[in-house]
Amino acid sequence: MSDAREILSAKRREALAGGGEKRIAAQHAKGKLTARERIDLLLDEGSFCEIGALVMHRSADFGMDKQKIAGDGVVTGYGTVHGRLIYVFSQDFTVFGGSLSETHAEKICKVMDMAMENGAPLIGLNDSGGARIQEGVVSLGGYADIFYRNVMASGVVPQISAIMGPCAGGAVYSPALTDFIFMVENTSYMFVTGPNVVKTVTNEDVSSEDLGGASVHGSKSGVAHFTSANEMECILHIKKLLSYLPQNCEGRPVSLPVEGSHELRDVLKNIVPENANQPYDMHEVIEGVVDEDSFFEVHKNFAENIIVGFARLGGRSIGIVANQPAHLAGVLDVHSSQKGARFVRFCDAFNIPLLVFEDVPGFLPGTDQEWNAIITNGAKLLYAFSEATVPRITVITRKAYGGAYDVMNSKHIGADMNFAWPGAEIAVMGAKGAAEIIFKRDIDAASDSEQALKEKEMEYAGIFANPYRAAERGFVDEVIFPEETRQRLIQAFGMLENKVRNLPRKKHGNIPL
Repeated sequence: MSDAREILSAKRREALAGGGEKRIAAQHAKGKLTARERIDLLLDEGSFCEIGALVMHRSADFGMDKQKIAGDGVVTGYGTVHGRLIYVFSQDFTVFGGSLSETHAEKICKVMDMAMENGAPLIGLNDSGGARIQEGVVSLGGYADIFYRNVMASGVVPQISAIMGPCAGGAVYSPALTDFIFMVENTSYMFVTGPNVVKTVTNEDVSSEDLGGASVHGSKSGVAHFTSANEMECILHIKKLLSYLPQNCEGRPVSLPVEGSHELRDVLKNIVPENANQPYDMHEVIEGVVDEDSFFEVHKNFAENIIVGFARLGGRSIGIVANQPAHLAGVLDVHSSQKGARFVRFCDAFNIPLLVFEDVPGFLPGTDQEWNAIITNGAKLLYAFSEATVPRITVITRKAYGGAYDVMNSKHIGADMNFAWPGAEIAVMGAKGAAEIIFKRDIDAASDSEQALKEKEMEYAGIFANPYRAAERGFVDEVIFPEETRQRLIQAFGMLENKVRNLPRKKHGNIPL
């Protein structure tokens, strides 16, 4: 018995040693934590239970039979974050560059299966050089096994990917199939083909950072939902994100107690300028409505003309989608439509109510938008809202023009409650453009066409540049003062807490991808 205990202790020490002291030191020198250090930061102290610590690869080719390390380059298991169960895998770059082998993939697949069976979030800490080339097609098959499980788990449990180092080739598609991607500035990157291949094929000279670094994917491609200055900040952001999410699609997010939750917010009174063409920051509206310091923005630097993120309202977790008048006047375009649609579908999958702040002058015109399929991409946002069965509330703060009015969670596509502020304008287009079309003959015939246009513009505005026509038809449930917004939203979401809406029976819809 004593011999058996000694053997087990030795094997555990070997597993914990991972890639050895020199390679761990090299990892630290690059400003990176080790696989186990990342797990220790993520999970509650003492909660981690490792699975498969003694697993080793099975390959004998290219001398690999003489290079076996316990764990095979990935640490897997389960533990708790804020007392809630989560499953985790953390790739170890110090062991074969974190490359994915058959057994490496099997370990990841095992925790993915357990996450689905037990209804708990899955977090992947990615730091890998890619497929282990010594194993050939076996390692490629391992990737496909993971991809399949990503798809099966989609909408069942939250899946979060943190890119802590390289992630290239086929390896990028597992994070791409998950719900949220975190990246670390200057130490992580993602791309399908690396700089050397790009140079060979297109003759472009580009660095790994410029090709697929955190700033690129956080602002240009939108692949990364969050970027962090370092790994510790990244892990803290993951833990914060988890606080807004339920364990699985059958659960609801945890509500927190809030004192004085129904108070009026006078700060909202004068946020919207008198001049309809003057911008303002929708962040100020959001912060003025939600619980203090609770807004957690997603995709902050991508498609900034729309804002999405999580917040708490009266202690309840909600998802927020808002036009941003301070950027491109808040118009909808290709990227903002994609960004909004993906976020709406996530919230709907995990029972997170949706709050929409609307100030939208329409869709962005131009050949660039049309040639890049603004029609199809705008339809994605329309589809996502129409399909959503969670409680949905819209507040029109100023403009709601044209087809964009319909798309932004209008009453016509299933919104539960629609409020408008007194200065809201709900119309096919702005007063000037509408007057130029409707009263063209009168304006052309007038001796002073400029003055005639102004008069007709005022006439049209008097009819449509207010929320009351829409309220008369029931398209707006109530016109409220801005300072009452928080109070009315808390009451409305409370009323909708037990909402049930069933979609028509079908295999699945066909969203315009």
